[in-house]
Amino acid sequence: MNPLRWSFRAQCLTGFLVCAGLLAFAIFMQIKIGLEPCPLCIYQRIAFAAVGVLFLLGALHGPASRGGRAFYGVLVFLAAAVGMGIAGRHVYVQLLPKDLGSSCGPPLSFLAETMGPFEVFRTVLTGTGDCGNIDWTFLGLSMPMWSLVWFVMLGLGALYAGFRARKTRLF
Repeated sequence: MNPLRWSFRAQCLTGFLVCAGLLAFAIFMQIKIGLEPCPLCIYQRIAFAAVGVLFLLGALHGPASRGGRAFYGVLVFLAAAVGMGIAGRHVYVQLLPKDLGSSCGPPLSFLAETMGPFEVFRTVLTGTGDCGNIDWTFLGLSMPMWSLVWFVMLGLGALYAGFRARKTRLF
């Protein structure tokens, strides 16, 4: 069976399962391997969860109309685009030379105790900390680089699922 010709529901369910698998892998790496997430990693997890929930909603709803499918495709793409921005920022921080202050700030728990939610969000994306460390790589890419790849693939997959032409049935 060709996965590019799967139904909208099957494509959305696959997107949800991919997000769930990526989150499970991140939690496994934290608990079993001991890689502590930085604030940008936490935001990437939240973005993957949002993309996964939107995929699941699309799968459960399974709109028959082209407009409904396009709505879910665009909605998931927008959530993935936010994840792309966060992962892109994280990659940028990791690639900066250490002497230029390639970090992202104090732990998220400290920020949450001392600041309001909007201030925490702004500080994490513009601040300093341990986000510049590369603790894990696979095929030469760090975890934020892989996150960026997955956000792009999930976003494009959502657009494909939402906008691809479907066969019309006469009966």
